[in-house]
Amino acid sequence: MTILPLNVHFLPSKPWRRANKPGWRGIFLALGLLAAPVVASAQEPFRLVALGDSLTQGYGLPADQGLVPRLQDWLRKAGHDVIVINAGVSGDTTAGGLSRLDWTLADEPDAMIVALGGNDLLRGIDPATSRANLDAILTRLKAEGVPAMLVGLSAPGNFGPEFQRDFAAMFPEVAQQHGAVLYPDLLAPITEQYKAGESLEDLMQDDGLHPDAAGVQAIVEALGPAVDAWLDGIDR
Repeated sequence: MTILPLNVHFLPSKPWRRANKPGWRGIFLALGLLAAPVVASAQEPFRLVALGDSLTQGYGLPADQGLVPRLQDWLRKAGHDVIVINAGVSGDTTAGGLSRLDWTLADEPDAMIVALGGNDLLRGIDPATSRANLDAILTRLKAEGVPAMLVGLSAPGNFGPEFQRDFAAMFPEVAQQHGAVLYPDLLAPITEQYKAGESLEDLMQDDGLHPDAAGVQAIVEALGPAVDAWLDGIDR
């Protein structure tokens, strides 16, 4: 855990009236302060966990260019004393995120971003199953008193209109059910460019599934203000 440096400030003692008088009072005061327990003058950084898949983990990118470090940098520049903890596992589904929730909560987060569902979508998993997993995750977080932001995704029509409808509906409905904050679409900056008929070569890796460094930065520039506002409303 990163701990901010502790600066202990000593108040200057009053000057003695006679310059040739030994400063025993000042010496004893200094020794007493050194012997006393040191109390932190500031809170520890806010611990925000990002529970997700390869998009969260930073697949294919240098360690400092993934979603988590970029989001942490953005939030710190916005004035938040925050550590964003990377709990993204490449290939994870909503079921995988649920199965490791105990391990994730062991980091004692102050809040959690839940960004799962992309691999459920790629595998064509029944949205009812994905919904049940997200419901279980948010139920547990609510019981533990951990504020949650649920991050959604838009679904293409590959698996038919009913799948597309049910997948899109599960994020807002589960968030509303548990009083969680909803961020509707993690990949919105990229999908909007695609819908506009523009090339994605400058935003995506060669696999066509994962954003490159520029794509991550576009995502963070859109996501950052939402997380900023959410954190402002959380009581510490």
